[in-house]
Amino acid sequence: MLPTADISCPYCGETITLVIDDSAGAQRYIEDCHVCCRPIVVDVSIDDDGDPVVHASAEDDA
Repeated sequence: MLPTADISCPYCGETITLVIDDSAGAQRYIEDCHVCCRPIVVDVSIDDDGDPVVHASAEDDA
């Protein structure tokens, strides 16, 4: 089962849930907000315990 992360959209502020593929290690990708459809830059890193750490930002902030 893949882990999930709740993030706040940097555009509309709504909380959305992302499914994280933690087998890929650190990654950066674009995910459209499920509410306002704007592109969110998602950065995923893996902490020392092997858990994903997710940071979301607007395209202009990346």
